[in-house]
Parts: sequence; C-alpha cells; structure tokens
Amino acid sequence: MSSGFSASSKRLHHRIIQVPQAQEKAMASRKTLLITGVSSGFGRALAQEALAVGHRVVGTVRSVSAQRDVDALGVITRVLDVTDVDAIPPMVDGIESAVGPLDVLVNNAGYGHEGLLEESSLDDLRRQFDVNVFGAVAMMKAVLPWMRPRRRGHIVNITSMGGFITMPGIAYYCGSKFALEGISEALGQEVGPLGIHVTAVAPGSFRTEWAGRSMMRTPRSIHDYDAVFDPLREARRAKSGRQLGDPVKAARAILSLLEVPAPPAHLLLGSDAFGLVQGKLEAMQADIAAWEAVTRSTDG
Repeated sequence: MSSGFSASSKRLHHRIIQVPQAQEKAMASRKTLLITGVSSGFGRALAQEALAVGHRVVGTVRSVSAQRDVDALGVITRVLDVTDVDAIPPMVDGIESAVGPLDVLVNNAGYGHEGLLEESSLDDLRRQFDVNVFGAVAMMKAVLPWMRPRRRGHIVNITSMGGFITMPGIAYYCGSKFALEGISEALGQEVGPLGIHVTAVAPGSFRTEWAGRSMMRTPRSIHDYDAVFDPLREARRAKSGRQLGDPVKAARAILSLLEVPAPPAHLLLGSDAFGLVQGKLEAMQADIAAWEAVTRSTDG
C-alpha cells in the first residue's frame, strides 16, 4: 500500500522537520556573555565575534560617549568602572532580571602599568590591583550567586603571559596578573564540582592599545636603571600597533572555549607567549632539580 508520499514530497517533509531541529540546536548553543571593557582591544573584538556567531553580549564601558559607540555594534551596554565594587552586584542583578541568565563572564577590563618598582608609588600599585584584581574578583563574586544554583556557567579571566613571566619595568602589572592567574585556578577548583568552569586566558603581544594609550607610565627618575630599562621602554613603544597577535583570532579562540565540555584552566594565546612561558617553566624545573637536596633537607 502506498504511504501517500511521493519521493519528492518525502524529501520536502525531511527538510521541513530538519530545519526547526537545526534552529533549535543553534538556539541551544546561543549564550549570553557579560564582557567588561568592550570599548576597545580584546573586549571589542570578542563582543563583535560573539555577536557574529549568534551570541548575546552585555558589555561594560566606562563612559556614556563610549556607550553610544558600542551600542551601535548591537551590544547591550552598561556604564561601569570596575573599581566601583559596590556598583557591581546591583548591575549584575539587573542584567539577570532584564536581559536573562548569564552564561559567561569575561573579565577583560584592565590596563598595564609600566614603571620601575623603586620609582613607582604605592598608589600606582593600588590602582593596578584595584582594576586588574579587585575589580575582576568583584565581578566573579557577583555572578556566582546566579550561576551556582543553575549548576552551569563559565568565567573567563583575561590575564597575560605577564602572569607567568616577568621583565624589568612592569613589576606591578605582572604582580596583578600573577594574582589573577592564582585566583582563577583556585576558584576553578572550588566551583568545578558545581558545573562552573573557570579559564585564565593569557595573551602574549597583541595589536591592542595595551602598550599605547591604555598604558600608565611612571616617569623616570633614577639613572642607575637606565641601561636595564630604557631600551625596553623604547622597544615597547616602537612595537605598539605592530605586534604579532591578531585580536580577532584571539576572540575566536576564546569563543571556542565555550563550546567544549572540559575547557582548560589556563590557555596561552600567541606563539610568543608559548615560547616565553615554556622557557620559564623549563628554567624553573632546572632550578627545582638543582636545589632538590636543600629543599628536602628542611623536613623534620
């Protein structure tokens, strides 16, 4: 007995039921991201790439003028200075109520301080940690009460290869990124059993404004440091805008983390970061091995 469908009508029926399934799958993979610092650099590139693949993006900016510019991209914006930690929880609560559940937090807001330790003030250090560490931690603390009951979520902290390696003249910056790397790793162990992922993403040198207008520089004052630091400062200025790393490719790499069931706790971005961090780890391993006897000699 005939089924009542011709071969062509069967193919049409197959297409009709497959299209909604494809749409349903796309909607299921659509996520809502909260990205701090979306007006430029990694934050802007990530917001644009996320929107291009169908995610919804809420982004923070520091001024109303920046808000108008980012709004035009299709980002839902909120004006926020991450050092105003008291403003963060109500902002996140408002996003959850007005926009919907947050799937991903990307702590991108931050800046670099360049200056020799002896020449740089303690206020410089406080400001660096207020933005790069305390602001990021305040954001994490604000989203966790929402992610935890849902037993899902992903926190991505943008750190730096400077959270693994160091060089003269960026001690405060490296200190802040070392801190964020450690906090990210420990938090991941705390919330992993609850279904929440934490990834620290450490970029190398990318074509952003980090070494340009975004960098805070302490004036030079002690000539004893001229030989070790002045060539590094000049090289950094000369290289700004011509770095190897492409922020768009970095954004795509970060978005790929959101699609895997077991994202890494740490991810380096850039061949320079890979080489320099690998070299640092090898040197550390050599030191550990060379001093093993002294290390073990302190056991009771």
